[in-house]
Amino acid sequence: MSMIRQVGYCTNVHAGADLDSTRANLAEHALAVKELVSPDTPIGVGLWLSASAARKLLATNGVADFASWLAEVGLVPFTLNGFPYGDFHKDVVKYDVYRPTWCDPQRLQYTLDLIEILDALLPEGMEGSISTLPLIWGNPSPNAAQLAACAENLTKVCERLSRLEAERGRLIYVCLEPEPGCVLQRSDDVVRFFKEHLLPHVERQDVCRYLRVCHDICHAAVMFEEQDEALRRYRSAGIAVGKVQVSSAVVLPLDRIPRDERPAAIEQLRGFAEDRYLHQTMVRQSPNAPPVFFEDLPKAVESVEGSTAPAGEWRVHFHVPIYLERFGLLETTMPQILQCLQAAKDFSGLVHFEAETYAWGVLPKRLQQPKLADGIAAELKWLRDQFSP
Repeated sequence: MSMIRQVGYCTNVHAGADLDSTRANLAEHALAVKELVSPDTPIGVGLWLSASAARKLLATNGVADFASWLAEVGLVPFTLNGFPYGDFHKDVVKYDVYRPTWCDPQRLQYTLDLIEILDALLPEGMEGSISTLPLIWGNPSPNAAQLAACAENLTKVCERLSRLEAERGRLIYVCLEPEPGCVLQRSDDVVRFFKEHLLPHVERQDVCRYLRVCHDICHAAVMFEEQDEALRRYRSAGIAVGKVQVSSAVVLPLDRIPRDERPAAIEQLRGFAEDRYLHQTMVRQSPNAPPVFFEDLPKAVESVEGSTAPAGEWRVHFHVPIYLERFGLLETTMPQILQCLQAAKDFSGLVHFEAETYAWGVLPKRLQQPKLADGIAAELKWLRDQFSP
């Protein structure tokens, strides 16, 4: 059962800040998605539980009841999103999503709580994954002591997961999720961290079995990193990809837009600048030029104000529906999804695929669906079609 491909969507799109609202939102939205996509069979979901919700679930001995309810309604929680720690839908999230860091004992405890919960929620014989923060935000750059603290806490996670498998036969792995602007933002950053900070101190078989990568397609695309090259780099280093988050970024293809229409294209892109989430942006002036990084979309737009002939290609960390290839003058990185799914066929142990368009609530109106469940269902149907023979 563990090697059967699991496909689902991440419920952080309708996340609740506390346990009651989490369960209520699952009942309202996830069950509506299931009715549209898979009315007669269970459906995979990636659960997000805030740190406070996870702690309450354990403190009140509510995990067994939660597991029974999920099984009864046909939701299979094969993976957890352990990246956001607190309220993911408050008015302003921005940099808060990167706190606490992996230097902090709070991040370690939150992840240990999620491991205990996932073990109890998973059907018998199924392996589980937990995606997590890529250590720490990259500005300012962490010092050696901070990186050592991150490595020490992750080592404790590996030790816990090793004991779990030895005692229960349950395989769960925690997956670092590279993201633009973080210490780990490209595949070579991950490989370097493993080689310099983990492998010198821990047995390779323990680290590489229980600590893996969550490959977010949008994040790699924003960094102008080819999907197949990233996956090959991990495999060459002996690092497993435990989970793929299927997501798509916004592209401003200025060089493919007539000069007189470029101001309108930038204005359309400006509509994606919103206050809740950080939308890291990479701007590449030409195919051979190194991309320039902007921490948020408004800063990138400001950089070309007054320019008469902006050029190049922009890629923006804004998760848009994965079935879209273009809209108006803008495009998406949907072709990168197809490239990644094709490359993933060569990785027999990679079985977790999770659609993660968490930004439905802040999308421009023209891209939204009448109901949230309609949009999520359309994504899952499209994704399932990509896996069809």
